[in-house]
Amino acid sequence: MSGATQSGKTTLLNCLSSGIGPRERVITVEEIFELQLPLRDVVGLQCRQSNLEGEGAIPLRRLVKEALRMRPDRLIVGEVREAESLDMLIALNSGLPGMATVHANSAQDAVTKICTLPLLAGENISRSFILPTVASCLDLVVHCVRDRDGGRHVGQILAVGSRVEADTIETTMLFDAVDGELAVTDSAVFDLPKLSPQHQARFARTVMRA
Repeated sequence: MSGATQSGKTTLLNCLSSGIGPRERVITVEEIFELQLPLRDVVGLQCRQSNLEGEGAIPLRRLVKEALRMRPDRLIVGEVREAESLDMLIALNSGLPGMATVHANSAQDAVTKICTLPLLAGENISRSFILPTVASCLDLVVHCVRDRDGGRHVGQILAVGSRVEADTIETTMLFDAVDGELAVTDSAVFDLPKLSPQHQARFARTVMRA
């Protein structure tokens, strides 16, 4: 989920989590507890600031790594801001499903940001490593917007492809805002190979109802 501050990213994340199976173990990682998942098996991890001596801090990067040791079926990162995005991508690339939120002006900007933030992890991290990693583990970007009246709604849904060409990840805008309404774009292709056949069929039914 992407969007500006108070655009409804966390609220949408809470709603989407209701589709997670009741037997799945979900680990959430947040700087401040905001998620309220309607699930039975949820373990929430929260960052901790350092004390007056400058010790005892528990950053988000460490929590992401600790979460992987807790046998999660899904990993949810409340908000990706800095180098912890690298650890999240590595976890998702290992086959662990997950969701996260990120501040961005559009769905495409969110993809660009997710490709840039891991570079903060160190000089040994290169775009030649990050781009194919993002392409292989990121499926969809749902962009949330807040209108002038304070209403919050989905403004874009972007599909992320698995190909990288000319230092750019292939993407397809599935839904975009037209006259204030979310509509299917002319370039939309709903054959999403990174989804299982079961999930592809479910996604197609949802699109037809929309």
